[in-house]
Amino acid sequence: MSHRADDQSLTGSTAMPATSIGEHMLHPEDAELVAALRRGDEETFRMLVTQYHAAMLRVALMYVSSREVAAEVIQQTWLGVLQGLARFEGRSSLKSWIFRILVNIAKTHGAREARSVPFSSLVEAGLHDDEPAVEPERFIGEGQPYAGHWVSKPRDWDTLPEERLLSGEIRDHVARAIESLPPAQRQVITLRDVEGCTSAEVCVLLGLTEGNQRVLLHRARSRVRHALDVYLGEG
Repeated sequence: MSHRADDQSLTGSTAMPATSIGEHMLHPEDAELVAALRRGDEETFRMLVTQYHAAMLRVALMYVSSREVAAEVIQQTWLGVLQGLARFEGRSSLKSWIFRILVNIAKTHGAREARSVPFSSLVEAGLHDDEPAVEPERFIGEGQPYAGHWVSKPRDWDTLPEERLLSGEIRDHVARAIESLPPAQRQVITLRDVEGCTSAEVCVLLGLTEGNQRVLLHRARSRVRHALDVYLGEG
């Protein structure tokens, strides 16, 4: 899983001075993209479609039941982007704006499939999930010296061969661990650690407070870490 620092641009480069659109400040790369799209630059549009397609598909599938419906959601999203460009004021990054349109359309389709429940309910379930990420027996019990400490510390993954950590088998195991998470935790960790969104972007996309986003991400990462520890023989 990859994670980009929150002070980096959407493309992963270090922060640059922002450009004004209306009363709001927009990253120069975003400003150039928006200007190109407004000029009808087809190459820029194709580049964005290619760049974001895989991520948009993964996010759409968090709300709808099939790749066919997800593809329809993506198509409607790009139509919405083109129709809304004139009204884009730079209140958020271009990527956040595009994905916000995607999420709204995907939620509508999910509701039609009777697949969606209010996200606020999913957040509550994710925040008050009482299932421990790590089995209690891995900690020293009450009444003993150093109660609550690890019986044995988890292995440092830096000691594992790089080729094993990067293997497709481990990536598949991580993907399955993420898929098994409670919905709100799954959505947050997918956006943060798979898609590389910043915490601010995730809060905007999912309508979360920073505190709730942080708790959901911590619980999700703990569970995925534990699942991988078990797979690597450390659990």
